Amino acid sequence: MKLGAFSVSLNVKDIHQSKLFYEKLGFQAFGGEISQNWLIMKNENCIIGLFQGMFEKNILTFNPGWNENAENLESFTDIRDIQKQLTAEGIKMLTEATETNEGPAHFIIEDPDGNQILVDQHR
Repeated sequence: MKLGAFSVSLNVKDIHQSKLFYEKLGFQAFGGEISQNWLIMKNENCIIGLFQGMFEKNILTFNPGWNENAENLESFTDIRDIQKQLTAEGIKMLTEATETNEGPAHFIIEDPDGNQILVDQHR
């Protein structure tokens, strides 16, 4: 199973203050739109997403089909195949990717401690 790029999506109270804080840690804006209250920041291979008012709590995020530079991978496991495998393993889906589609889709699961995991395929 290839989950793709990994990042942590942080639920922030003030995206501008959070941006300034993470810049002090060496992160630089990599993507997103701060005017829409979301920003992706990167420090070498470390990726964080800052999201104001979009999530209730922090989320672990995987992007099948992408590397840490948001570049397409030649080979990856499609999100629907990942979902089927996890479901077969008894993992409950909080939200499901549509089985009949191809391309972009996402699902959300939760680990035993209540940490949410977003698997979000963009292609």
